[in-house]
Amino acid sequence: MYGERSQFQPFSRTLRVPQRSVMGPILFILYIADLIDLVGKSGLYPHLYADDTQICGFCSPDDTQALQNRVTVCISDVDRWMASNRLQLNAAKTEVLWCASNRQQHLVPSDLLSLCGDTVNPAKSARDLGTFLDSDMSMKIHVSRTVSSCFAALQQISSIRRSISQSASFTLSRYLVDAVALRS
Repeated sequence: MYGERSQFQPFSRTLRVPQRSVMGPILFILYIADLIDLVGKSGLYPHLYADDTQICGFCSPDDTQALQNRVTVCISDVDRWMASNRLQLNAAKTEVLWCASNRQQHLVPSDLLSLCGDTVNPAKSARDLGTFLDSDMSMKIHVSRTVSSCFAALQQISSIRRSISQSASFTLSRYLVDAVALRS
């Protein structure tokens, strides 16, 4: 019969979720739910945003080696999980940030970490959702970069200041500083 499919004919269908669909994030969360449990079983805390994963832990100053070992084992487990789920850990974007107060900075490990065959040097700062966190939690780097970006934007406005009205200058300054602060 024309137009009917025999029950024994091979049938293939490609299923996709359209870009920007509300189903995309939901399916992604379902897809990586095991990853959250995997990190939690290591005694560490996962933080996920879009396709970025952060693994956090804390310890007393004399237990840094034990925490470092747990993180190394956890990241190896995450790497294996990702490979088995057709995902890949991007070692080039992997950062390690040890945080401690100014008085305890000398206790923070400074040696290279070996993670999945790559070595990672502990960073002095890391960017998290647009905010720069520094190892002493002072926010100096974030403030410095934000001020620098705002100053550069204001310099651009000053170069055209004589060509626009005072009201336009104020409006433009306000919006550029807001945009720079949000982007930083």
